[in-house]
Amino acid sequence: MKEKIQSMVQKLGIPRIIIICFLISLVFGAFTFQLPLGSLTTDTLIRFGMNGVLTLAMVPCILSGTGMNFGLPLGIICGILGGLISIEMNLVGFKAIFAAMLISIPISLTAGYFYGLLLNKVKGSEMMVGTYVGFSAVSLMCIGWLVLPFKNGEIIWPIAGKGLRTTIALTSRYDKILNKLWAIKIGGVEFPTGLILFFFLCCFVMWLFLRSKTGVALKAAGDNPRFAVASGINVDRARLIGTILSTILGGIGIIVYAQSFGFYQLYQAPLYMGFPPVAAILIGGASIKNAKISHVILGTFLFQALLTIALPVANKLVTEGNLSEVARIIVSNGIILYALTQAGGGE
Repeated sequence: MKEKIQSMVQKLGIPRIIIICFLISLVFGAFTFQLPLGSLTTDTLIRFGMNGVLTLAMVPCILSGTGMNFGLPLGIICGILGGLISIEMNLVGFKAIFAAMLISIPISLTAGYFYGLLLNKVKGSEMMVGTYVGFSAVSLMCIGWLVLPFKNGEIIWPIAGKGLRTTIALTSRYDKILNKLWAIKIGGVEFPTGLILFFFLCCFVMWLFLRSKTGVALKAAGDNPRFAVASGINVDRARLIGTILSTILGGIGIIVYAQSFGFYQLYQAPLYMGFPPVAAILIGGASIKNAKISHVILGTFLFQALLTIALPVANKLVTEGNLSEVARIIVSNGIILYALTQAGGGE
């Protein structure tokens, strides 16, 4: 029995056990304060599905040897651009959301290609350079959103007649379209079946890719570049493929996120969106050199469950003035900070 417990502890890792225990204590706190556990569970499931693809985008970069993709905002901008073009084309429903994804893929592929070429030139500093790239892309697009020739009244400023709004609602397009697809209600919990299935489909496609010849070569290049070169594998090409895939998943991920959130947010909004996926996959057990689909699923669930439950509990514990807002900031950023300190992660 003792050996089984030690094996389980070793498999999960001390950081995961600490986080799981913290989550259990939060659930107990929510029950004590008589918070609506049904709605909290529903919110957790929705946040799990809407953030999952963005976390999955970390896997190809990590396995190819470029580390955590802090340049994810680049892919997010490509996804937003695809979404805006689908609105400009006046598409609605499933046709609109899948058109947005299809449009974002070539844009993300092109951006990811040049981003990958840059990362191949700065080996050893990929995560730092990726952060610069993400921040620079967001800053550059602050100008781009003002000058791009969109005409649809839903996305441009109505008085000026040009420049894009800061927040673009998807109510008349595909607001929560995946959330509502085959949704079922069990007691007080509403299960967003379509949203979760789409996330799992993306995970399955990535799992299949990693078992393909290209995927195996990509992992070999990340595990041991010298051995990969000796085996005839083009390491730079493998790193390039990993970066492109990560950028494409970032573009698709923001479209899934936006349909669940109900809005596209432009200008400075994507600036820090690369940090939560990094924190989530680290919490799930990944390291800067190793990541699995299981790390994505576990990490996304734990991270989103912590945020969903911790903030209402914090509001109950600290109710005076703006202290509840301070508590929410401490909890959310504290989780990210803790995850980043575990970058060595479990293997």
